[in-house]
Amino acid sequence: MNASSSAVTLRAHLGQPLADQAIRSTVIATAHAIAERTGVELLDIHATDDAVTACLASDRIAALGFAAELRRLTNAWHTTKFGAPLWGPEPEHEDEDATSRNTDP
Repeated sequence: MNASSSAVTLRAHLGQPLADQAIRSTVIATAHAIAERTGVELLDIHATDDAVTACLASDRIAALGFAAELRRLTNAWHTTKFGAPLWGPEPEHEDEDATSRNTDP
């Protein structure tokens, strides 16, 4: 990895779901699709039984966005297919009222 590349890793919430070749292939194919759709060069992708690491020709912020989209899409797919998220539950969002309140004195 050089100065113009970044690596991001997603780790499975429970167990080793990527040991299943169909799940692993879907996650890798999704990463390639995101890279193609967004124009980010996917330099390398490596999966183990419990994690996937993508190396991108991008800065850290773009890589973080890539990881967020990979997490979102594959969690949605895995939840639909198997009834549970792959990477763990999505973060909870504060309701609009709580975020719009002014807490300054």
